Amino acid sequence: MWPESSEQQQPLRTGLTTGTCATACCLAAGHLLLGDQQKTSVSVTLPTKKSNTGQPSKQVNLELTVVEKRGLGKAYAATVKDAGDDPDATHGATIWVDLNLVPQPGIEFIAGTGVGTVTRSGLLLTVGQAAINPVPRQMMSQQLTRLAEFYQYTGGFAVTIGVLNGVEIAKKTMNGRLGILGGLSILGTSGIVRPYSCSAWIASIHQGLDVAVANNLDHVAAATGNASEAFISQHYGLDDMQLIEMGDFAGAVIKHLKKSPVKRLSICGGFGKISKLADGYMDLHSSRSSINLPKLAHLAHGLGADSDLVSAIEECNTSLEALDLCQQQGINLAHAVCQNALIFAQQSVPNSVQLEVFAVNRQGQLLGCAR
Repeated sequence: MWPESSEQQQPLRTGLTTGTCATACCLAAGHLLLGDQQKTSVSVTLPTKKSNTGQPSKQVNLELTVVEKRGLGKAYAATVKDAGDDPDATHGATIWVDLNLVPQPGIEFIAGTGVGTVTRSGLLLTVGQAAINPVPRQMMSQQLTRLAEFYQYTGGFAVTIGVLNGVEIAKKTMNGRLGILGGLSILGTSGIVRPYSCSAWIASIHQGLDVAVANNLDHVAAATGNASEAFISQHYGLDDMQLIEMGDFAGAVIKHLKKSPVKRLSICGGFGKISKLADGYMDLHSSRSSINLPKLAHLAHGLGADSDLVSAIEECNTSLEALDLCQQQGINLAHAVCQNALIFAQQSVPNSVQLEVFAVNRQGQLLGCAR
């Protein structure tokens, strides 16, 4: 489970995906097997969206913690993932690869210990496949193919990818809800982890909606944190497959409904987060949006707040402080915020989707809702 994100802004550092880490391990193991070269670091070429831009491909260097032979035609390599300042469960995890040379050309990918297997439809991979996504597969395939050409090797590769303690780390992710069992996914579309763009998180949100639709679930709830998810889950008696860990990425949920529309979506979040959605923001993180106290004061004024209360709200330090002042005078600010958030979100949601918005406090108690 995950907490609400902080409202404190800090400079952020990029990191590397599990797919990039696995590719580095493949390269290091391949150099050892095919060229008898012991590499302590390798340069990985990142995927590009367009090959005709004329721009050189970006490369990143990764350090290996282990590179060793483990028998005839077999090598093992490992690296530690650095996710930068992204709130990534796999930051600091050891990604490893067992690379085996096989007579027949081609590349086979196998889920090692700590990497999961797909068990539900609706994902990019078919049921029964190792949870190694298409772009990481492409990265590893391209660079192993180039390595084979360089060393004039005509056989193939069996690539087993694992994550140390991956089974335990996976419990902190959305994999179980997506039907990825036995460990983590090897992810990445650009090779880079950009903090709070959080591509892996957004991809999991999209996959969660895709899985819900593929499994004919009519009602899905998206929550910003632990307290809001606990409330909405208990309120409706929802199971794990119906719950989306939205975090700050309301836009990732709302916009993806055009591709994977459910019949009913409940958005539930802390009052401050919902007030940002009401203010027209789809990224609710503090680095992308802030609490609009004048807007809350304006809403309160429209609900009958006197000039003293309006001024007090404008001088508040937090949204919850403003809410408390309104509650003391019988002003239902939470409902108005939910109503405005609903109106804003409905502009991007297909008409077929029944949308509702809930706001809760830090204890997970209902403050307001709009349908």
